[in-house]
Amino acid sequence: MSAENATFRAALVQMRGGRRPEPNLDAAEALIRRAGEGGADYVLTPENTALMELSTRELFANTQPEDGNPGVERFTALARELGIWLHIGSIAVKLSDAKIANRSFLITPQGEIAARYDKIHMFDVDLPGGESYRESKNYRPGEKAVLAGLPWGGLGLTTCYDLRFPALYRALARAGAAFLAVPSAFTRQTGEAHWHILLRARAIETGCFVFAAAQGGDHETGRATYGHSLIVSPWGEILCEAGIDPEVIFADINPALVSDARARIPSLRHDRNFERPPALRAERVEEAS
Repeated sequence: MSAENATFRAALVQMRGGRRPEPNLDAAEALIRRAGEGGADYVLTPENTALMELSTRELFANTQPEDGNPGVERFTALARELGIWLHIGSIAVKLSDAKIANRSFLITPQGEIAARYDKIHMFDVDLPGGESYRESKNYRPGEKAVLAGLPWGGLGLTTCYDLRFPALYRALARAGAAFLAVPSAFTRQTGEAHWHILLRARAIETGCFVFAAAQGGDHETGRATYGHSLIVSPWGEILCEAGIDPEVIFADINPALVSDARARIPSLRHDRNFERPPALRAERVEEAS
């Protein structure tokens, strides 16, 4: 049996990150080790694995470049020790005195970095109740979709707010992704409304497995995240789900279900080019409403 037809065990690490890197790295390592003990072949951690910080000053004070970054060094060594594919959902990586990258790292069982992905879509929103976020203030958005090879098939790398942009996921699936990673730190408010729906929709639309490790609970910054890390099958079924607290969840993944789902609903083969409509002028939109 080829590796692409073999089952493997995926594990998602759910965290409740704080404002200092070292305790976060300690917590992540303990949970990753638990995943390894549980037989995981592939382990995904959430967005902001090393730091959950809203203050610009503190964010930059606790962020380092990729070269010599203690989180990157620690996790490459851990992947090698445990012999697992370790996918760090994201670490803040300093690019300059003015900008940071929200960067994912896929690490091989030999401790080599197989792929990097910088989050493309910036979370710049004002939510009801006064919650406001301006991710673009501190972070430079990525410009390239990333597809990496796992022994069992292609993995599309995305991060959190990317989830609301389905064209990215369709492009990854058409390029060969069988699995889609969505490490996240969804707000509690948006998570309660949209988390399950969006993740299941991305799985159904693409015929991919979706791995979504999340931050969960009340953080030191005052921010509240939704948790509920999920693994979703290509048919849209939830295979495992976390609660709010830090934990590790597992699912045994059968890659053959990807081709089965796509044979039943072959929508990836049915894309057609079409002419986009011209945008309505503002006054015409107002009249129509």
